[in-house]
Amino acid sequence: MTPTVVLPVVIGGLYAAGVYLLLDRSLTRVILGFILLGNATNLLLLSASGAAMLAPVFGYAEAEEMSDPLPQALVLTAIVITFGVTAFLLAMVHRSWQLVRQEVIETDEEDRRVATREGMDADDMDPDDLPTEDRPAGKGNALHSDVDVEERLAQRYAGVPSDDITLPPTRRRRR
Repeated sequence: MTPTVVLPVVIGGLYAAGVYLLLDRSLTRVILGFILLGNATNLLLLSASGAAMLAPVFGYAEAEEMSDPLPQALVLTAIVITFGVTAFLLAMVHRSWQLVRQEVIETDEEDRRVATREGMDADDMDPDDLPTEDRPAGKGNALHSDVDVEERLAQRYAGVPSDDITLPPTRRRRR
């Protein structure tokens, strides 16, 4: 039996279409891309299992004539998992539609701001060198370190246990 090129081409086409759809901003297309990726993986597992042979029933055929049941079991499990994840994604898309009445995810301003930054590794970044709006939380100019904050809270609430629920909220003093 000669191998055919059709099945690998179909699998490659399904993977390509699935990845293309996953990268779209439309949530429905993302779900369709996920489904295509699942089907392409199932076809890949079945095609990698080899030629179809006799059923692996005890006493029915010799060991050399039986097909391997493991790829079939993996594909059956993958079908169930893909169905469950697809149902979960559909529920998320439905909830998103209920909240914002929109199926397409808009461009995030935070993504744009990050994309315009210079290419730099996170290890090379010093939060003090970044502009104020790009600094991580807790790295503002007013509070210098966590130790200073702890000392200020200890002075302000001396004698009040820190695990007390009745700890009063911190308020800025008016000047």
